[in-house]
Amino acid sequence: MTRLQLALKRAFDVPIALVGLSLMIVPIGIIALLVKLSSVGPVFYRQTRVGRRGRHFECIKFRTMYPDADKQGPVTTTRDDRITSFGRILRRFKLDELPQLWNVLVGHMSFVGPRPDVPGYADRLQGKDRRLLELYPGITGPATLRFRDEETLLSVVAHPQRYNDEVLYPEKVKINLAYLDNWSFWKDMGYILQTIAPGASQQLGIVRRLGLTSEPLSPAKESDDDSHLF
Repeated sequence: MTRLQLALKRAFDVPIALVGLSLMIVPIGIIALLVKLSSVGPVFYRQTRVGRRGRHFECIKFRTMYPDADKQGPVTTTRDDRITSFGRILRRFKLDELPQLWNVLVGHMSFVGPRPDVPGYADRLQGKDRRLLELYPGITGPATLRFRDEETLLSVVAHPQRYNDEVLYPEKVKINLAYLDNWSFWKDMGYILQTIAPGASQQLGIVRRLGLTSEPLSPAKESDDDSHLF
């Protein structure tokens, strides 16, 4: 991705993030109050993530788990008992990610890009795969949309962490490299529309044009070579 393309993404991200925060200030306040009332712990969950060029930043989300839940590992499934009752609602509708508008505004993230990884993933990529660090991590993107039901998928495998590391993550790297090599502003608009209005995106044929119609990986469709993962 060229400097001009990165500048174009940034020129889009800043004003839209500012408008988004302005429009969502009341819903964000209501959600913050409900998080506080629904369970013990802070309103926001702050975690170190890997950003562009491997630099660490503090990613902000609404807290959806009980305090200190992250000490049990980063992989989450739909059956995870660390998730609070209200947290399940927030995660289902992706409302826990609203505070990331701030991360976009201050330049830690973009609206579209690879999901921000915890240390130990993106920062350990080797060879040509490290080109992904040219990108700002995103709130949404092709890999995020392809695996939007990731927690459900991980809930039906015997070893969620291993399946994530050996099957899902390499596939995400492949998808995100294709995004990097074939970036366009209009594709970014399509990913955003698919995220906030999937019905309209489907009717307009955007899903097909973006190649998001293929089915995500599932345990039943993996080869025998991967059978040790389940």
